[in-house]
Amino acid sequence: MRFLKNRFSYIIALSLVSVFLSCKEDNSEKELAENLVEEIPDPVKEYGYILDDFKVVRDTIKSGDSFGAIMDTHGVSRTQVYNIMQAVRDTLDPTRLVVGKPYAILKTKDTISNVQAFIYENDRINYTVVDLADTITAYRAKKPVTVKRKVASGVITSSLSAAMDNEGLSILLSDMLADIYQWKVDFFKIQKGDQFKLIYNEKYINDTIYAGVQNIEAAVLTHYGHPYYAFSFGRDSISGFSKFYDDEANSLQSFFLKAPLKFSRISSRFTRRRFHPVQKRWKAHKGTDYAAPTGTPIWSTADGVVVASSYTRGNGNYVKVRHNQKYTTQYLHMSKRNAKVGQHVKQGDIIGYVGSTGLATGPHVCYRFWVNGVQVDPYKQNLPSSEPLKETLKPDYFLAIEPLRKELDSIPFKIIKTTPKL
Repeated sequence: MRFLKNRFSYIIALSLVSVFLSCKEDNSEKELAENLVEEIPDPVKEYGYILDDFKVVRDTIKSGDSFGAIMDTHGVSRTQVYNIMQAVRDTLDPTRLVVGKPYAILKTKDTISNVQAFIYENDRINYTVVDLADTITAYRAKKPVTVKRKVASGVITSSLSAAMDNEGLSILLSDMLADIYQWKVDFFKIQKGDQFKLIYNEKYINDTIYAGVQNIEAAVLTHYGHPYYAFSFGRDSISGFSKFYDDEANSLQSFFLKAPLKFSRISSRFTRRRFHPVQKRWKAHKGTDYAAPTGTPIWSTADGVVVASSYTRGNGNYVKVRHNQKYTTQYLHMSKRNAKVGQHVKQGDIIGYVGSTGLATGPHVCYRFWVNGVQVDPYKQNLPSSEPLKETLKPDYFLAIEPLRKELDSIPFKIIKTTPKL
């Protein structure tokens, strides 16, 4: 009896082990099967097409390329090319493809490999599609763009652009910041230790590819110990550009720009007595010389009418602009003039390019400034400001900038690290 009981217990134990092993084997097979299931990747989609459905050819427009030649290379007949060009000319001018611009051609995956679409990238965001699948159609579209809000700060040790480069910020952002402050801050007198903080937005294609700066919302530049605030509020009705005001609602835009060009140095200032490098004698220099590479654009420092655009032995190529009955400016030694007498110019319009024509030893522009017919030093003038913010808009303005100012003030300035002398 005891023997049968032990045997019965043994059989039950063996059965449980068998069931356990069977379950374990089944689970292992299930796990193995699950691991063998391949993850299907999401289809690659671009320009509104699923690229996996096509044979994709990517290239860039090269010198000598034409739309017809590109199409011919991919088996499109001349008759078809003509029909395409006639159908799409209002959307894409095939005769004006720009060298260096990328394009893509989508072709069928069969042996015939017919062209189904031609996509031309106008810039990093905008592109034009010529669809040939059924009927010939063309349309413009944009790549998906996301905007990321960012803050930055930095300290100036030599120049604004160098300081921003040290912080890993783009040269475009440096240009935009300089444009905002060009009416209030003389960047030729920028000081070591001046600091900046800003709030700005960047664009990204497909959330990952950097596509440039969208705008600056607010900034503060500390110059000679004085904080210059700038807040974007509204747009200019003519240019469409953002307008900037300070923390007291004063416009940052002045009637005159501080200088007639970018990225230069003052090689000679307004003076009553200077030794002329060409004539080799002492004489008055009633202008401000800005040294810059040949071909650098020169712009009008204020709105006005061109009253002279000519050449003389001393001035070389020059342009003179009358801004109103009180103010006139002149720009000398241009390599090329870009304005005609009687032409109305806006502040910032390119009226010529830096050169060394006339009595000049090197490439520069001599900028001359008249007040009521008398030549003066523009840096010593109390120049008029642009149109102020309307009183009715000021309550909305102060309400809008309050959180921006708090955010700016909360951004820490960079600390200048100095090496102690031994």
